[in-house]
Amino acid sequence: MDTLTEGRKIRLDQPLQSRKEVYAARNRSLFMYTSAVIIFFSGLTYAAVPLYRLFCSSTGFAGTPQVGLGKFDPERLVPVEEARRIKVHFNASRSDQLPWAFVPEQKFVTVLPGETSLAFYKAKNTSPQDIIGIATYNVTPDRVAPYFSKVECFCFEEQKLLAGEEVDMPLLFFIDRDILDDPACRNVDDVVLSYTFFRARRNARGDLEPDAPEDVVQRSLGFGDYELASKTSGSSVSSTPDTK
Repeated sequence: MDTLTEGRKIRLDQPLQSRKEVYAARNRSLFMYTSAVIIFFSGLTYAAVPLYRLFCSSTGFAGTPQVGLGKFDPERLVPVEEARRIKVHFNASRSDQLPWAFVPEQKFVTVLPGETSLAFYKAKNTSPQDIIGIATYNVTPDRVAPYFSKVECFCFEEQKLLAGEEVDMPLLFFIDRDILDDPACRNVDDVVLSYTFFRARRNARGDLEPDAPEDVVQRSLGFGDYELASKTSGSSVSSTPDTK
């Protein structure tokens, strides 16, 4: 009799234990799913600015020159000889908080659509201490930006100059041949490429970013006339003459 009772208890306990295990597994799955969602959206928040910059560099939005993409195929990097040349002017500015001299080494170059061109900027740290700087850039007129592609440049990368150090900064670029098919660019003869250097600082995530008010940074990127830019007053950028 005792054996029968004990067997019944075992059979009654097994479904209860199974249900507990199922509930525990469901709770673990729910916890993991919720945690994954929270982590994903937290990461998306932190990545919002880099993703937006990637979008701009992929589409040429607001005068942001395109970087990367599939436009670097060798057959596309062939000058269109029968096209007219486009004059590319170079501009340099810097933040007042950055004690550097920053100038283009040439006022302009003329290029054919599809032709690669190499230009240089010169930067010198005029202070007695090592400083890290970051450059932003934009192209005007805005409608040319989708066709202005940079193969190599020094933008959005930290540039550390030792006290008194002077360096040449190369820029390799081309204007995509598709510009010839765009009616809006039919009468474009001049393009201006502008770089602005800022002193770098670390944000809450530990990443380096321009040490300047957001509206100043946005204007240096060509977003000053768009609603996404901050509308606070004040500017910390001063122009540097375009002479060598």
